[in-house]
Amino acid sequence: MSLGRTPPAANGDMRMVPVPERMSISPALPPRPPAAGSNALVEYVPPVPNPEEEDLEIKLRRIIEQVPVRVSNTSGSSAGSGSGDFHQYRQMRRKEQDRLARMDADYQKRTEVAEFNMRREEQNRAAEERTAKNRLKRQKKKQRKKEKKSKLNAGGEEHRKEESSDDNGDSDNDGDVKG
Repeated sequence: MSLGRTPPAANGDMRMVPVPERMSISPALPPRPPAAGSNALVEYVPPVPNPEEEDLEIKLRRIIEQVPVRVSNTSGSSAGSGSGDFHQYRQMRRKEQDRLARMDADYQKRTEVAEFNMRREEQNRAAEERTAKNRLKRQKKKQRKKEKKSKLNAGGEEHRKEESSDDNGDSDNDGDVKG
């Protein structure tokens, strides 16, 4: 039998007991100092910020700040339409039409610029092809001219060699005749 006491867990007596800190083996980080007066089992550590993510956050914040906030003066559900409601409607309608017209103009401008760049690139490519074709023709013509010149020089040198050998032979013959 028991002494009349119930175990502490049975009573619902749950106590927070500090858990000794485990030493994690991490060569990159130095060990953390024990938390002063903390009895938490898990300690929150903020994530290390990534510079690229920070840049994205800044850009996103800037975009959100630049988006205009439209506040329209709408009447409540129980109110009837007053004398100023038609003017408000016309003003909102005109603003929306202006916004749509600006979007259309911007889209038209972008498509024109894209088409212009495409045509310009195509024309540049065609001009480059023509230039390459003409360059090839010039090089072939130059090569043929060079080959023709070298053939003439080679043929001329053979002819000169024959003449010089004939001259040498004639002088030998002339010497024999004289002597």
